[in-house]
Amino acid sequence: MGIIFHIDVNSAYLSWTAVKLLKEATKDEKKIDIRNIPAIIGGDREKRHGIVLAKSISAKKFGIVTGEPIANALQKCPNILIVPPEHGYYNEQSHKLMNLLRTFTPDIEQVSVDECYMDFSGIQNEYPSPLACAYKIKDTVKEKLGFTVNVGISDVKVLAKMASDFTKPDKVHTLYRREIKEKMWQLPVEELYMAGKSSVNTLHKLGIYNIGQLATSPEYILEAHLKKHGKILWEYANGIDKSVVNTKREELKGVGNSITLPYDLDNMEEIEKILLQLSEKVAGRLRKGKQMAKTVAVEVKYNDFIKASRQTTLDRCTDSGTEIYQLSKELFRELWEKDGNKSVRLLGIRTANLEEQGALEQMSIMDIMAQTTKKQQNATTNISREKMKKLDKALDAIKNKYGEDKIKRASLLAEQTVDMKNKKYYEE
Repeated sequence: MGIIFHIDVNSAYLSWTAVKLLKEATKDEKKIDIRNIPAIIGGDREKRHGIVLAKSISAKKFGIVTGEPIANALQKCPNILIVPPEHGYYNEQSHKLMNLLRTFTPDIEQVSVDECYMDFSGIQNEYPSPLACAYKIKDTVKEKLGFTVNVGISDVKVLAKMASDFTKPDKVHTLYRREIKEKMWQLPVEELYMAGKSSVNTLHKLGIYNIGQLATSPEYILEAHLKKHGKILWEYANGIDKSVVNTKREELKGVGNSITLPYDLDNMEEIEKILLQLSEKVAGRLRKGKQMAKTVAVEVKYNDFIKASRQTTLDRCTDSGTEIYQLSKELFRELWEKDGNKSVRLLGIRTANLEEQGALEQMSIMDIMAQTTKKQQNATTNISREKMKKLDKALDAIKNKYGEDKIKRASLLAEQTVDMKNKKYYEE
């Protein structure tokens, strides 16, 4: 098993803004590093509007947390410095960071504007140890770019991510699988990667309060209460993660739709209604183009402007709005849990790996044998799928003749659903 680094900028927006302000200060001005005073990025002091996107260590001591309203932060620390965000500048700094890291190795997977994974395997002969390389990376970033990063080292991705979240800033930490009992199991369960608020509440009800208790709980109990996500959390708590550093991340192309919401959403029921609308629109476009898709992806932008996405590839093609909806719900829940149930500003569903309707898929002899042994179990599913196809065909005919808004699911009749015909909100 190779060695993986997770590199994360310490309080990225605040650090990047601090670097910019220090560079712009004139000789006559007193240089103030906002990283060393109570300061936050985000919002408007006069209007008391917006949320905290990033905070200094001094601000954290006042109890200020990322994601809370500016008005709350001002109550906790009335004299706090508030600096509006500059997302264009942050993107520039992100590009500089990734370009610098690629001078060490091209084997990098960027997962957000301020973090990435690095595969150490290709450069292991150039350094006496992974620690030596990690310290070299950390110190080079600080020297050349002016801000600090944490580097987590492990033999699996999820533990590298966990390690980089240990004490900050400007630190290097290891968390190999052999170290999890000593370094990770005593941590509160909410500190486990992908353990969101709703999952943590469920775990607490089960008497699970730290990662070690989660790791030693029966897997079937977690799956019974948290479905697939319970299995993922159990695996992560035990240091199990088969994912690899993806250095060739290609842009997903195909048929899709996204909605910029007229207001931020943090209610799962409302979010699911939007996903249902998107799923039906995407599926309708697939059928209209006589296409089917094997890959389904969900795209999210949160109210702090951070983007995230997750995708899955099926073993067969689909053009069913119901199937796309079920997949997108599951994908979104995984993302939302991972990112702490943040309010959502944009939602999107995209499909890829398209094939023409009616195209026959090649089957191996193993596929045929597997289908034969599962024929009875799948009979009901196949009948339901056939009924759904007929229903989709009938709905398409009605929409084509009378308009898309003339027929819709009962669950979408509520007033709060977004008007998909309004170009102000959605993009294809």
